[in-house]
Amino acid sequence: MYQISELAESVGLSRATLLYYEKLGLLKSERRANGYRVYTDADRQRLRLMQQLQAGGLSLQECQACLDGKLDRDMLGQRLAVLNAEIAEKTRSRDLLAALLGQSSLKDWHEEVERVAPDLHRAWLMSQGFSSAEAGLVALVSKDMNTHDAYMAGFMEVFADLDWWGPGTTEATRRALTMVPFEPETILEIGCGPGMATMTLADATTARIMATDTAEGALDKLRARIDAGGFADRIEVQNVDMATLPAPERPWDVIWSEGSAYILGVEKALAAWRALIRPGGALVFSDMVWRTDTPDEAIRAFWTAEYPAMATPATHAAQARRAGYSVVGHFDIGLEGMETYYRPLAARLDALEPRLAGARVLDDLRREIAVLEAGRGQFGYEMFVLERL
Repeated sequence: MYQISELAESVGLSRATLLYYEKLGLLKSERRANGYRVYTDADRQRLRLMQQLQAGGLSLQECQACLDGKLDRDMLGQRLAVLNAEIAEKTRSRDLLAALLGQSSLKDWHEEVERVAPDLHRAWLMSQGFSSAEAGLVALVSKDMNTHDAYMAGFMEVFADLDWWGPGTTEATRRALTMVPFEPETILEIGCGPGMATMTLADATTARIMATDTAEGALDKLRARIDAGGFADRIEVQNVDMATLPAPERPWDVIWSEGSAYILGVEKALAAWRALIRPGGALVFSDMVWRTDTPDEAIRAFWTAEYPAMATPATHAAQARRAGYSVVGHFDIGLEGMETYYRPLAARLDALEPRLAGARVLDDLRREIAVLEAGRGQFGYEMFVLERL
């Protein structure tokens, strides 16, 4: 026989807990003539069995039902389902904490946050010490703030020898320029890269051009092109973040942005850049767009992860009108514009395979090229010419 304090000690519970169990009917004591409660070894074993059932996640009420009758399999199945859901949630929490500490990849998390809260995503990345330009690259390119520097080093190595850093052609740039309803005197180019469009604009106009980007290696290539072409008197090159462009002394006649507005977000770029353009001035930009409302599921899944804000030309045109522009026109740059970028990129990846084998940047770019081949006609690049109202 056990007195209550002895029983409590033997099973690792407090005296108050045993009294509570008695109140619930989970435990019954005998009373001695002196009024002391005493318990049998069967009571001790009942408590031990109850502890084992509690370890399975059962409530006290569920434990009592199992102790006093047959196991309720339906109840146990429901409890198991609840525990599995709790385990899955805890596992996700653990994985996220490990990723935030740099112990695993944050790619899936960044993709999801970019999809559901893009503006807050960028702001949060900036609160972690990234510049606005870097925040955009983390959100849409490296997708892992812990490995961003290493990823971008590989990314820049891939692009270092490429002339085109996005889909486009000289012909598409010239065609868009002919749609601008005036002869521009000043052009601000945002996201110029190594300057393929810059040089076309300089050759086709007499405008003074400021070409901006944050990739210093690309700007060096552009500077060499400017010197070789004899345009140093008309083209100024600056390393400037597109999210923090300074207000000009005189508003620009034209802002030109081929393939870069997506980093800021097209809708946000339309609103932010309008203030830099004179009334009646123009904004020209290009972006990846959907060509169908019903793409193959694999194609949709890829772009939902890579570029969740990707839209149709009609959607971008509507966004432009809401932002205070009229749409002069827009056109598909065509398959040639896609292959001008992707063919050299594929060759570059093949050349770097021995050095970058296993690197995520290599796998990411190869997957994008494979999606291009599989999704022909389902997406492409569109050039837009807008007039600021």
